[in-house]
Amino acid sequence: MSESKVYFTDMRCKLGESLLVKLDRLVRAAGIDSIDMEKKFVAIKMHFGELGNLAFLRPNYAKVIADIVKEKGGMPYLTDCNTMYPGSRKNALEHLNCANLNGFNPTTTGCQIIIGDGLRGTDDVEIPIDGKYVKTAKIGRAIADCDVLITLSHFKGHEVTGVGGAIKNLAMGCASRRGKMEMHSNGKVHLDDDKCIGCGKCVKACAQEAISVVDRKASVDESKCVGCGRCIGMCTSDALFAAYDEDGSIVNCKMVEYAAAVVKDRPCFHISIICDVSPYCDCYGGNDLPIVPNVGMLASFDPYALDRACIDLVQKQPMIPGSRLFENSHGVKPGDVFGCNQPGTRWQAHFEHTVEMGFGDGSYELINVN
Repeated sequence: MSESKVYFTDMRCKLGESLLVKLDRLVRAAGIDSIDMEKKFVAIKMHFGELGNLAFLRPNYAKVIADIVKEKGGMPYLTDCNTMYPGSRKNALEHLNCANLNGFNPTTTGCQIIIGDGLRGTDDVEIPIDGKYVKTAKIGRAIADCDVLITLSHFKGHEVTGVGGAIKNLAMGCASRRGKMEMHSNGKVHLDDDKCIGCGKCVKACAQEAISVVDRKASVDESKCVGCGRCIGMCTSDALFAAYDEDGSIVNCKMVEYAAAVVKDRPCFHISIICDVSPYCDCYGGNDLPIVPNVGMLASFDPYALDRACIDLVQKQPMIPGSRLFENSHGVKPGDVFGCNQPGTRWQAHFEHTVEMGFGDGSYELINVN
């Protein structure tokens, strides 16, 4: 299989030039202009950041991409799906409030925001993939219905998957609540008795009759639960949750399959920005010191090659003194930056599974754009 082209530009700017100009130049060199966007719905998939987190990508980057889409006659919108866990993005209203508070709105981004899986995270479409672990990917309807998909990813470390980049943005980010549950867990809902108020909304939401309310407390029959997660979306007291009990390497494999389902049968283009490389996901309500210096911006039609290029570039960087990586390695540069940053994780499982699925091994040709 031939190497995919991945385009790269660093974060250096001459006086009078900005990173936004460089981003525009990068994506055009990488071929974004070749996509037919005329009168097409174009989803720009990104992460709006949890409230309190400051490592997420600024809305200015999104506006560059939205402006190009409109120039091409397309109809862009920013999108992300609701979270599986309690926080500031667990339903569409709170998610939109969070996005606005973090600076994302039609003025700053040049387009509207649509939450991909609806009000409660239950509006999705099943896309057949027939993978080793996943038979149908549960994708937010507003993403599944787009004509063109563009991902704009903040590349960083991750506590479960080792890295968070284009694959994770496509897979976990585009999945509805039950899709996230399928990837993260072995599929059973759990109950926090102290938070349960016995309202019964979960009972009405469960099609399997796996939940009952006795003495004003819900009870989950795990033998009947199929892990759809609809009850989690209905619970207003955050008493229901899914355990994060899946092996991290299996999560990576499931994400590869979900990513393949999302990009199937539609034009896709992928952008990753390696800056503020936090040791954890942007889903946390805060962020730690970056583990390496800012590196640059990359773009490709191949999300697997894009992630591999990002990993290789970060592995070459010096550690930032005082960072989690520096402390974990006792000041000695490790052979695997991400494995040291999050011990026990195996980002390599991504590419082992892309080979198994016939998507290649992430091989790439890195092309510099000045």
